Amino acid sequence: MLQNFPMYAYIPVKDVARARQFYEQKLGFTPKREAAGGVVYEFGERTSCFLYPTPNAGTSKASQAFWEVDDIEREVAELKRRGVNFEEYEGTKDGIATGGGARAAWFKDPDGNIMAVVQSY
Repeated sequence: MLQNFPMYAYIPVKDVARARQFYEQKLGFTPKREAAGGVVYEFGERTSCFLYPTPNAGTSKASQAFWEVDDIEREVAELKRRGVNFEEYEGTKDGIATGGGARAAWFKDPDGNIMAVVQSY
């Protein structure tokens, strides 16, 4: 069954070179390999994502992916230091929302894809 296997995310972008600058320079990702015109990035616990070119990039109004972190303040502060701008929604304070058993902060990539960092409590 699928529940027993790792799940991976797709990140749609219009311009792979521009997106790579954001993901590699601002978020600090290290590319694992290039494939099919895009790039694969690996993360903790056997997870990864595939950043790929498509004209449909940035059309979702919902979060594309999130990273479960152990210290959201530290991660948000580091990302802000690198130039990442966090979204301010109703209920956020300094870009971080609290509720439903978690704290979360959202940012957009250059294509408008919404990403999040989340810390459960």
